[in-house]
Amino acid sequence: MVKESSSSSSSSSPDEEADIQNLLEESDSQINQYRGSDAAAEQRPTFDVESLRSRLRRSLKLNLTKKQSIVIFLPIVIILIYLSTDFSNYFSVKVPDSVFRSNTLSGRAHESDLQALYLLRKQESDLFSIWNHTLSNLSTIEDVKSAIFRQVSLNRQIQNALLSPHKTGNVELGGSADSYLAGGNCRKIDRKLNGRRTIQWKPRPDKFLFAICLSGQMSNHLICLEKHMFFAALLNRVLVIPSHRFDYHYSRIIDIDRINTCLGRTVVVSFEEFWKKDKSRKKHHHVHIDRFICYFSKPEPCYVDKEHITKLKALGITIGGKLDTPWEEDTARPSNKTAEEVETNFRSDDDMIAIGDVFYANVEREWVMQPGGPVAHKCKTLIEPNRLILLTAQRFIQTFLGKNYISLHFRRHGFLKFCNAKNPSCFYPIPQAANCITRLIEKVEAPVIYLSTDAAESETGLLQSLLILNGKTVPLVKRPARDSAEKWDALLYRHGLEGDSQVEAMLDKTICAMSSVFIGASGSTFTEDILRLRKDWGTASECDEYLCANEQPNFVADHE
Repeated sequence: MVKESSSSSSSSSPDEEADIQNLLEESDSQINQYRGSDAAAEQRPTFDVESLRSRLRRSLKLNLTKKQSIVIFLPIVIILIYLSTDFSNYFSVKVPDSVFRSNTLSGRAHESDLQALYLLRKQESDLFSIWNHTLSNLSTIEDVKSAIFRQVSLNRQIQNALLSPHKTGNVELGGSADSYLAGGNCRKIDRKLNGRRTIQWKPRPDKFLFAICLSGQMSNHLICLEKHMFFAALLNRVLVIPSHRFDYHYSRIIDIDRINTCLGRTVVVSFEEFWKKDKSRKKHHHVHIDRFICYFSKPEPCYVDKEHITKLKALGITIGGKLDTPWEEDTARPSNKTAEEVETNFRSDDDMIAIGDVFYANVEREWVMQPGGPVAHKCKTLIEPNRLILLTAQRFIQTFLGKNYISLHFRRHGFLKFCNAKNPSCFYPIPQAANCITRLIEKVEAPVIYLSTDAAESETGLLQSLLILNGKTVPLVKRPARDSAEKWDALLYRHGLEGDSQVEAMLDKTICAMSSVFIGASGSTFTEDILRLRKDWGTASECDEYLCANEQPNFVADHE
């Protein structure tokens, strides 16, 4: 075999040698155009085809052309990669016979060959980089997997480049990297409902618990409300949802009646409904809270100040006795409490009691945080967006995003000072954030990112300009302003919910909760509520993460 190659090489004409040389020089010229101005800074792979050809000539005394050298060199590289890594499960190419039909468009073929050659050289460089740094830098399995997946993705591009001039229709590559990455690297998390620990919520119809949720914004209040449900179940009471004149307008955000449907009995009522049904109102024209119990005693009992007391009185609510607390608890250092401790310390024979604020309460955390929550019911979750918001989110996804998209909660307003008070900080410079997001895009291969943010346009504009993968910009999609020509938000408009900031916030949460992969903001309850929905709905992915997880900001400002 070696003699045949040598003989064939020696018989090649000078014209043929010159043509091949010209073709390679032209290839190098066009490859440089693909790489752009930054290509000069890239380090060339340490393994050089020319030096290998020279050594082969000296050792075997052969006169090999470049074309023949590549024929010899490529099988060696392929064998080395095959022996070191099992790619058999990653993809298998199934190309229809129509792909190999004659194509007279030589220009397309020539261009695709040049692109494939560029990608092969890039892959060669990346593979040698992986080889040279495996022992020193790729210290974890995740690092190795990430490096391999990048090569699988690059190999897919090479296949498409080689096939592109021969395509006569939509050609599907069977067992593609797309399907492997989506199914293998970002699998949905099993909800594991079989071993779920639950409590039956069977309240006495004449015993009520008035929910007090005052700390933070809507996300904090929803988390507080979920914990109140657990307390009401432990104490066998019907939960009274606060009025929008004292708290948020919950009926515009969540479906209260659906909670009762999920349990098959009345376990929650709105304040307005409770007011109508309370027979004592007709006689006394007020609702009386017999006992007001504070879960936390510090920094101030229940977070209830004179302003909140005034609001309660304006609703026709009177409070018997003083605010009391069964124990010493500080919101800054909440201790672990058991269900038995709650039952013992909050048990009462009074008809109406109020407990607040329980947002920071740490009671049976593992029990409360399991998929579906601690209360037995027949739905996926008890607290979820109302039907109008859910349908609007689905219509937005169908209009702008499609099935496979990443969602990003990019919290910025007021977050700089909040995060810098922590060690380490959770506020990242935009270029660093863009690098973190791009790495995940590369893994998921999603075409778009849904952006939920309070950031200024200057920040989101810079972020968008930096989200580039394989020479293409990955678009950030935000909800547009209302346009009568668009119908995705018509339900909100018809029902008078348009322009409600809390409705829009819940709409954002819903779109994020339905994405393939979610990137959240560490320390944000808005993010935590999205993660709760994803966990309960079964949309949580193994690739869900906080922005730049396990990284520290590469620059942090001094304190004031």
